[in-house]
Amino acid sequence: MPSIEENLDIWSNYSWNEQGNEWSRAWGGADYSFWGSIYPRIQAFIPGKTILEIAPGFGRWTQYLKDFCENLTIVDLTDKCIAACQQRFADCSHINYHVNDGKSLKMVPDESIDFVFSFDSLVHAEEDVIKAYLQEIALKLKPNGIGFIHHSNMGSYLNPSTGNLEVENPQLRGETMSAKVFEQYCEQAGLQCLSQEIISWCNGNILCDCLSVFTPKASQWSRPNRVIKNIFFMEEADRLLMNYSLYSLNPQADKLATSQLMQWQQSQLQRQQTTTELENLKYQLQQTQLELELSHATVNELQEVILKFDSEAKF
Repeated sequence: MPSIEENLDIWSNYSWNEQGNEWSRAWGGADYSFWGSIYPRIQAFIPGKTILEIAPGFGRWTQYLKDFCENLTIVDLTDKCIAACQQRFADCSHINYHVNDGKSLKMVPDESIDFVFSFDSLVHAEEDVIKAYLQEIALKLKPNGIGFIHHSNMGSYLNPSTGNLEVENPQLRGETMSAKVFEQYCEQAGLQCLSQEIISWCNGNILCDCLSVFTPKASQWSRPNRVIKNIFFMEEADRLLMNYSLYSLNPQADKLATSQLMQWQQSQLQRQQTTTELENLKYQLQQTQLELELSHATVNELQEVILKFDSEAKF
């Protein structure tokens, strides 16, 4: 998977013609993605006085985060991305911009951050990067600060004997990162994972990503980690894309409407058919169980009759 140097090269030479919004198409755009999938997961942590966003790209999520704080710091590996954000948010005097080395947050004062955020960026980072960032974040968070980081879970599919992935990785997720590794690095950094939602992302039932929430161990919010596997994460995107197709006045929605609504209807019909099939299977299993119970009862009755005539009979 890409190293820091390779990531720097990839994203420095990427066209960014759509400012990263191309990665929100599955939701119907960045608005639907943020308000429909991201905001419900972070609303308990914002607004906050200070927010740190790691790897903002061209500001796909910065455009929303800036309205939830008094001071926003964004840090990215690429000069191109930071320059684009400076231009895009030139009228926002409360945003600080920094280019880093892909690991360090030395430009951020210690114990100054209320909320750390990164979504759909650090999924490409390997364990050395995530470990370094968590060690830095532990210093930068306020005593009751919260972090929300979207990272890879592909490491859970590594074959320990070969060191190779047992599934395909077309979206270049970090192969050494997993939910468990993230939790371990939090522990080492003096952080406590509060929750981890292990999710699929555009590739079937492969749980390739994880959304991890964490806080300092001594935080008032500290508690045992809550972990859930969610293979239906992208159904949120399907539902939001349907809403976009139905209720948006954007002309681009017209191009999607017919095909997306047909796909939605087909998906609903398939789900209905599957539900019916499961109900039929459930009924058949109940009938089989009933027949077995009746059969068992009949055998007992026969044994009782035989014992009346032969008390020493063996069964």
